[in-house]
Amino acid sequence: MGVGARSERDGEFDEFFDSLFPRAEALALRIVGNRGAAEDVAAEALTRAYVRWPRLRGLSYRDGWVLRVASNLAIDAIRRRPASASLTEATSTEDLSTLRVALAVALHSLPDRQRAVIALRYLSDLSEAEVASALGMAVGTVKSHTHRGLANLRGRLGDVEEVTLAVHRV
Repeated sequence: MGVGARSERDGEFDEFFDSLFPRAEALALRIVGNRGAAEDVAAEALTRAYVRWPRLRGLSYRDGWVLRVASNLAIDAIRRRPASASLTEATSTEDLSTLRVALAVALHSLPDRQRAVIALRYLSDLSEAEVASALGMAVGTVKSHTHRGLANLRGRLGDVEEVTLAVHRV
């Protein structure tokens, strides 16, 4: 690849990065609850996109791919964090931290497809059509996985909508 082609590729990716980094960071922040960790997760997700950029750049679901990678990395990060980490938060955010950890653990317990659908649909605010495109499935399949995933989360967490709203307030 010549210098001109590399420069064009990098310029195209720079635009993609600038438009998607804030979304990936916001998604990760909702899961991990820490701005520094969220920035690391978003940067890692976009680094993985850069490595795959020749294949990703022409795909209609490249945004969803990055957001899915970011949600998976964030869930992994919170799972590796010691349980006591959320207890060091200020009292006013203690409940939110507890909810965030419980949500991450519950999300991790879901089957892969349900977890991806729930994370993209509710934590990244994608429409059903956008989730379907990102994951390469039909909208009806997204609806099925959403229904099953939410039912599973309700069994573990109670009122999922209340938990999701609490996490979004951060």
